[in-house]
Amino acid sequence: MNVRDLLLVAGGGAAGSVLRYLVSGVAQRMLVPGAGTLATFPAGTLVVNVTGSLLIGLLAGLAESRAVFGPEVRLLLVTGFLGGYTTFSAFSLETLLLLRAGQTATAFAAVGLQVLLGVAAAWAGFALAVGRPA
Repeated sequence: MNVRDLLLVAGGGAAGSVLRYLVSGVAQRMLVPGAGTLATFPAGTLVVNVTGSLLIGLLAGLAESRAVFGPEVRLLLVTGFLGGYTTFSAFSLETLLLLRAGQTATAFAAVGLQVLLGVAAAWAGFALAVGRPA
């Protein structure tokens, strides 16, 4: 890990975060009429997660089948940009790689644990912040 690598990740992450904010907001307003509370269906997040997963699959496929880019571009686009856009894309790719390797049980265990523990951790953090269960 060197300064150049950190700058690539940081630059990509900043751009990805800004795009996530824009795409999520536009998608939420377009797909959920009257959206404005936290308790509405998170269509914006869904759009970001699905498009991020599509992009990471596309980039991983290009890297594997055609060697289109090297490690620096991977740091910029995959780790930085898509990491800032959505970490769900990394989760999706890691699950796909487990499935491709024939590790179906491990893939499903990872999916279950990520979702259940993620929601439980969010619940616990919320409860800690407000002093009562969510």
